Amino acid sequence: MKTELATFGAGCFWGIQAKYDKTPGVLSSSVGFMGGKTDTPSYKDVCYTDTGHAEVVHLTFDPDVISYEQLVEMFWSMHDPTQVNRQGPDIGSQYRSAIYFHSEEQREQAEASKSEAQSRFPRPIATEITDAGPYFPAEEYHQKYLEKRGIDSCGI
Repeated sequence: MKTELATFGAGCFWGIQAKYDKTPGVLSSSVGFMGGKTDTPSYKDVCYTDTGHAEVVHLTFDPDVISYEQLVEMFWSMHDPTQVNRQGPDIGSQYRSAIYFHSEEQREQAEASKSEAQSRFPRPIATEITDAGPYFPAEEYHQKYLEKRGIDSCGI
């Protein structure tokens, strides 16, 4: 089986993980941090100091079951990509909208999708599309947070 990685920042990572986990072809997911300037950040570091990281969902998927383009399309529908450094009540750069690409092909697909998605939003899409750097998993209590509590979504 061929697998690929995909990494998305769309605000609080708990609800985004729960939605992707229900998607056929998504083999595994974890939540953590990407796009910052420090090594091994903790949740507290990301929230209360200037590490520069975004909260992200890091996926392993089977491209024979679901395409990267389909995952990106889901990303647009899961949050408001026109908001800068926030989603709902969550405010801060760690909640920014971001697509972290793992290949040049993913970059091209994400850029094309962003251009196409813009027609569906009344304000400019603020989503950053950037090279995936080091990924740092969040603490265990954040992994599958909603699932562990029997909650289907964050309600945002």
